[in-house]
Amino acid sequence: MKNFFISTAIAYASSKPHCGHMYEEVIADTIARWNRISGKKVHFSTGLDCHGLKIERYAEKTGKKPEDFVKDISKYFLELCKVYNISYDDFIRTTEKRHKRVVYKLINKLKSKRLIYKDFYEGLYCVDCETYYTEKELDNKNCKIHKKPTEMIKEEGYFFKMSKFKKEIIKELNKNPTFLIPKNRRKEILNRLKDELRDLSISRKNVKWGIPFPNDKNLTIFVWVEALINYLSAIDYPNKKYKEFWPAVHIIGNDIIWQHIVIWGSILKALNIKLPSVLVHGFINLNKEKMSKSLGNVIDPLDIAKKYNIDSIRYFLLREIPFGDDGDFSEEKLIDRHNNELANDLGNLVSRVLAIAEKNFKGKINKSKIDGKLPKNLNLKNIMRFMDNYELNNALNEIWKFVNYCNKHIAEEKLWEMRGKRQETHLYSLLESIRIIAILLSSFIPETSEKICRQLNIKQGNLKDVKFGLIKSYNVKKQGILFKKIEAQNIKEQVHHSIAGIMSMDKIKFEDWKKLDLRVGKIKAVKDHPDADKLYILLVSVGKGEDIQLVAGIKEHYNKQELMNKKVIVLRNLEPAVIRGEESAGMVLAAVSDKRVTLITPDKDIDIGSKVQ
Repeated sequence: MKNFFISTAIAYASSKPHCGHMYEEVIADTIARWNRISGKKVHFSTGLDCHGLKIERYAEKTGKKPEDFVKDISKYFLELCKVYNISYDDFIRTTEKRHKRVVYKLINKLKSKRLIYKDFYEGLYCVDCETYYTEKELDNKNCKIHKKPTEMIKEEGYFFKMSKFKKEIIKELNKNPTFLIPKNRRKEILNRLKDELRDLSISRKNVKWGIPFPNDKNLTIFVWVEALINYLSAIDYPNKKYKEFWPAVHIIGNDIIWQHIVIWGSILKALNIKLPSVLVHGFINLNKEKMSKSLGNVIDPLDIAKKYNIDSIRYFLLREIPFGDDGDFSEEKLIDRHNNELANDLGNLVSRVLAIAEKNFKGKINKSKIDGKLPKNLNLKNIMRFMDNYELNNALNEIWKFVNYCNKHIAEEKLWEMRGKRQETHLYSLLESIRIIAILLSSFIPETSEKICRQLNIKQGNLKDVKFGLIKSYNVKKQGILFKKIEAQNIKEQVHHSIAGIMSMDKIKFEDWKKLDLRVGKIKAVKDHPDADKLYILLVSVGKGEDIQLVAGIKEHYNKQELMNKKVIVLRNLEPAVIRGEESAGMVLAAVSDKRVTLITPDKDIDIGSKVQ
């Protein structure tokens, strides 16, 4: 398909956005950006679901009219998209005239097909879900999602003959692999469809804040019917834009699968409209529990954005959580990935290459023959396959393999020791590698990609430009670091202790010092570690007595002979910790525990992070 339409589920405008909204926007934005650099014309829609009993009640509590309440809430969602660099093409609200026009068109179509009738309905209703449930679907009449009591509602209204489409929905779930992704979500819906599928009540008598039902002003249209129609009103159904972009890819959370597969699927089947692809992401949890406004355990994404780099948050969520799975939001994990992958791996790669280019060639690097080892270690086919399957974390992992190989390549070739034309040739291959990395990362961490391209003094390319040897010459200019290291200030119960210039950032009680076993020894052996350049750490293994073996790997900074016989202080029986030493000449400081070792040297040029292997 030359055109690509992707949408988020429009957020319910009952309160400010939480991290779950941010996560969904970031996923959709990443997929939209990837399709743009793939050469497709993209329409990316997001927005707000503005009607319903819940919003009506929330507005009443604040003393506002529903329209004013929703208008105020929308500001926060627009700000969220701005802050997190969400490249949407359309932000739709269900209060808009264009939406109401399409809603009426489709309801009247269903009526003309005799798929809507009037009857009485009685059932248990969750106001937060805006959904009727059977007792079997509830937990002692409490909503399983919001953990609140449901309300018994009986009223006369209009019904959609949803039961008529049960077999068709089951067939699509079994035969159509793109209807519901990931595949493991289908079982839940198929199990529910083993029971009777009742017709859907599509009007509400006691809900005033909604779109009036056609030709019956005493009723409003059920919010889960009119809200879903936003996907068509956003592309001006049934006109030119609709014909260009439909069917869509919907990005939704796993608590609204039924509505998108059964309700929306049945409506589309009734209207003879092609089914979309429904991609289901997991929940963002806090302490293993779903983050939810209703449960009150939310983290404000706008507050988090003031504390951390936006691309670091995007990167953490996309790499940490496999698409479709639930994941815990953890500041410690975010800091770890920021420091060790973004700052160390990517940041140092760009910084080292550009620094040498500026120092030895004033930033001007001419086109040279490409070192064949670099293209061989970039698996573009794997990256594209993962993106086609919406395995965003695996695509990032594959890109990072190439980032790490570039760092390894620099160490193995000893780029810093080269001179003249030989060094320029290697620099050109590495600058081309960095340019390609910037293209591949532009969907995930767009601001960082732009920063890299500015330093390379080139325009950001598309996937067709992921080829080595395209740039005739580079005129690079280093512009600061990509990612500043984050100090682990939010590790709970930090305790700072000083012994001969040592600072421990781990939690150690006063009585724990009695357990420490401090020893002073000399380095007896120094060996290269095969992964040291990738990890950017040094490992220390403790031998018998005072024999200390240092495994050195950051070769451009360390000379084995210079390290021999240096003094080393070893702290044993210590919980995993980060130890820092003052810049005392000849002093190497290490913290050793059963599983981890962190070693810090006085070298100013090395910034060793807290991640320990």
